[in-house]
Amino acid sequence: MPSIQWRGLPVIVTGGAGFIGSNLVHRLVGLGAAVTVVDRMLAQYGANPFNLAEAEDRITLIEADIGAEGAIDAAVGQAAVIFNLAGQTSHMDSMQQPLEDLRLNQEANLRFLELVRRRNPQTRLVFSSTRQFYGPPRYLPVNEAHPIVPPDINGIHKFAAETYHLLYARIYGLRTTALRLTNVFGPRMRIRDAKQTFLGVWIRHVVQDTAFEVWGGEQRRDFTYVDDLIDALLLTAGSDATIGQAFNVGGCPPLTLLDLAELLVRGSGSGRYERKEFPAERKKIDIGDYYSDDTAFRAATGWQPATTLTDGLARTVSYYRGNAAHYL
Repeated sequence: MPSIQWRGLPVIVTGGAGFIGSNLVHRLVGLGAAVTVVDRMLAQYGANPFNLAEAEDRITLIEADIGAEGAIDAAVGQAAVIFNLAGQTSHMDSMQQPLEDLRLNQEANLRFLELVRRRNPQTRLVFSSTRQFYGPPRYLPVNEAHPIVPPDINGIHKFAAETYHLLYARIYGLRTTALRLTNVFGPRMRIRDAKQTFLGVWIRHVVQDTAFEVWGGEQRRDFTYVDDLIDALLLTAGSDATIGQAFNVGGCPPLTLLDLAELLVRGSGSGRYERKEFPAERKKIDIGDYYSDDTAFRAATGWQPATTLTDGLARTVSYYRGNAAHYL
């Protein structure tokens, strides 16, 4: 675990009412950190009040955009560590509303970085980036040297946001690291639709004992259980060796989507799947096979995933069997 002593430490989590953010908030609260959540609390972008219900009396919640002047200045000025996890994640939404995606994923991050530069340039800043902007892989596994060929508007804007973070590290000395995440799953993920991940929809159908669709199915993907990702985020915050760099973060060994569907249904004892042709509109922005080479991150931090895909799926399904009403 990281060398940081979290007890009493002022920490900001942007997007803290969302999937990854809320899991991080719960871990930080358990470690004794003084956590401030910055979130607009908009359901369409992943915020869910239930995600923070068990921690709401131990955190400070600021309902604001990360690019809003004045609303978060004081909190940013006091933060020892900032985890910047806010953003719009839907690829199809970005294609249908590109200017809104520009505002949420690019402009807001640039405004936020300007605020950090002015108010607290010594804070430790960890940014959640994405593997999406690599585009269709030219080789596998994909390492950080792979060409950047974003397949959609969201990928372009997320890459720009990452580039801003690394530029501010290089030019202004901000203590920033970007983590390029793959398919993260686990409790508190969005399951009502596919705005965050297709796996959430699959899990909804398994919990409801109905059928979900597998588009194509031969695509190979890798997955990260959310608790393992939280370990990675905390380790990054405690690692000066990662400052100014971007790293892939993977996790479970890759498998085809058909194998994943079979594993999920068999392990859950409910639900079923139907194989379908890939919808033409989605096929245009799908990246096909992808799995990460995260050797550099493991070497820099000592991180190793601790959760198998089978165990992670079981824990996730169990969570929604008890809490589905808050996510549907």
